[in-house]
Amino acid sequence: MAAKGRIPQYFIDDLLSRVDIVDVINRRVSLKKTGKNYSARCPFHEEKTPSFSVNPDKQFYYCFGCGAGGNAVGFIMDYERQDFPSAVDNLAHIAGLEVPREDLSPQQQVKQERRKTIYDLMEQVSAHYQKQLRSDPQSQRAIDYLKRRGLSGRIARDFNIGFAPPGWDNLLKAFGDTDERKQQLIDAGMLIEKEDGKLYDRFRDRIMFPIRDNRGRVIAFGGRVLGDDKPKYLNSPETDIFQKGKELYGLYQARQNNRHLEQLLVVEGYMDVVALAQYGIMTGIATLGTASNTEHLRTAFRYASELIFCFDGDAAGRKAAERALENALPVMEDGRRIRFLFLPEGDDPDSVVNRDGAAGFQKLLAGASPLERYFFESLYEQTDPNTLEGKARLSKLALPRLQLLPEGVFRQLMLDSLAERTGLSRQSVDQLLNESQAIAQQEEARPAAVEQRRSTTLKLAAKVPGSRRDPLLFALAMLLFNPRGAASGPASISNIDASPSAALLNNTIALLRKRPESSTAMLLGHWYGQPEYEVMTEALKTIELLGTELNDEKAETAFFDTLAHIEAQRSTQTLRGHVDELRNRNEVDKPPSANYPELSEADKQQLLTIQQLLKQKHRL
Repeated sequence: MAAKGRIPQYFIDDLLSRVDIVDVINRRVSLKKTGKNYSARCPFHEEKTPSFSVNPDKQFYYCFGCGAGGNAVGFIMDYERQDFPSAVDNLAHIAGLEVPREDLSPQQQVKQERRKTIYDLMEQVSAHYQKQLRSDPQSQRAIDYLKRRGLSGRIARDFNIGFAPPGWDNLLKAFGDTDERKQQLIDAGMLIEKEDGKLYDRFRDRIMFPIRDNRGRVIAFGGRVLGDDKPKYLNSPETDIFQKGKELYGLYQARQNNRHLEQLLVVEGYMDVVALAQYGIMTGIATLGTASNTEHLRTAFRYASELIFCFDGDAAGRKAAERALENALPVMEDGRRIRFLFLPEGDDPDSVVNRDGAAGFQKLLAGASPLERYFFESLYEQTDPNTLEGKARLSKLALPRLQLLPEGVFRQLMLDSLAERTGLSRQSVDQLLNESQAIAQQEEARPAAVEQRRSTTLKLAAKVPGSRRDPLLFALAMLLFNPRGAASGPASISNIDASPSAALLNNTIALLRKRPESSTAMLLGHWYGQPEYEVMTEALKTIELLGTELNDEKAETAFFDTLAHIEAQRSTQTLRGHVDELRNRNEVDKPPSANYPELSEADKQQLLTIQQLLKQKHRL
């Protein structure tokens, strides 16, 4: 884009108030009126039944299948694969507006330029490693290794595979010609700084796999050793542009090669992803030196409705599968499918596809176990379902896991299956599940549970699946639904934890105090492209789950109820802290009296008051 400078927030707000998100989306996806909202099959992942909802009143969209959500600008960015300025230009053209620009503050300019410079630098480093693979005299060992693994020059080029030659300062010499550049390489995780201030290359004598984010930018590297150094695979450390718990290697390439992904294969390593691609299976993804977590799976489900985990058949593979199952249960919403494939011991996807070809590997994939089958088979290994004791133990093991499932048809079918396998009635299973959930809630030991149950907040929150809700996130959802609810509320919520929900709630209240006319779509636009936007998306899900149960009046009531609950929780904790402080001076389990001369009269009166307050809170 030729124009430079920041797009003013007031213009983005005005633009969002002028365009109709229903019209914007309906031009690209056929929408159908369903009650007060519009629905369609999600354009961001394959699905058979519509789970994509557009709210015309609040001007946002949300997909229950893949978790995508946002306002009109966000939709254009994701659907048209445009950056933020281009998406704003697109909508401005529809509205007949010209996009103004304003200068960034010096601090904003520094931050923006710094991140852009690091992205640019990482792209240059990637090109440098690719050049070393082609031209460095020491790269022949790397080339021979890749050929032995069955990789062609074409696939190495497609995945931008490179080579970091042996030596402590090759990258430092190539790019660290100034102090500023050296610092950028440190910030990007490419150089290591010793305590004495000396610098050296992080990656040495390794085959280099660039890791790309959702927009295709190089954000990190994975290096495969050629010698005997440990570890065999080394990943970049976490930086401002790279968080390994959120990124998936190969996802960008899979999306580029498949406009509509139906399936993604979760494998263990870079070479598995690349080897599968060599044989035309362009759907492999891998985590980056960590087990697949719920965040990884949510990201993958944004682009495909089915995931297949590929594990080695040995003990380590089985253990990894157990962790994957535990993390998969919370994301198993209706319309999603997960299967588990255990390869013959000693095999991995790389070796199988090189030996048996794509057809052989696809044959194995066809026999992968659905999640429900693997779920119960893994429990059978811990108990005998043919005995009464075994059935009792099966239910005890299964119920805490099943309560992790989101509300929906799949959850109900899994409970039906447990009833069938144990011989219990479905009513008995539900009763046991409720008891299991009650135990879990007691273990969480959330203060003021009684007050919360009696409030309007819980009546609404009960409609949201999951027993471990974050009240701060719920308050944010209510505020997002009815932004004007903040007008008569507190200026901020003090003494709350440092979670993303807490910080964003306070920032949203502060923003609404400055701009009380803000709408739901405007709030989403304010945080689009920032880490806070992910929290906003979670809040959107809560709003959509409540559906017609929610209106402006209920949202405002629930917002203040939740704030009262948070304040009661904080107050109770403070009072108990005072009690502990006084008890440090004397044993005061009984009411203060002359038997405790160590306590001053003021302390005795204070303790008596605190005990009375705690009793009052307990009765509420």
